[in-house]
Amino acid sequence: MTPFGRLLRHSHLDELPQLVNILRGDLSIVGPRPEQPHYVEELSEKLAFYDMRHLVRPGLTGWAQVKYGYAGDERDALEKLQYEFFYLRHQDLVFDQRIVLRTLRAMIGGRGSGR
Repeated sequence: MTPFGRLLRHSHLDELPQLVNILRGDLSIVGPRPEQPHYVEELSEKLAFYDMRHLVRPGLTGWAQVKYGYAGDERDALEKLQYEFFYLRHQDLVFDQRIVLRTLRAMIGGRGSGR
């Protein structure tokens, strides 16, 4: 990775192009983060109810991201799925605002997760 790319990644500025997807209506500000199709297929086979995360529009940030961060394996994916289910059960404007604020705090503080 180049130094400029590292700066973009560390500052989360690499997410700015996703604003176009939000304006088009393909992506929400808050919701489960979209996953690569081959991971969705794999995890849908291994984790019961994984497809339920697709009941809402995917988001730029989500409860699983601010609470857990990146998932590196199936165990992590299962843990994040629990946070996504919690979001599905409790979603409302106040909760979304809390997630956005935690996301901004993580971006400013340079941390990628809320753990």
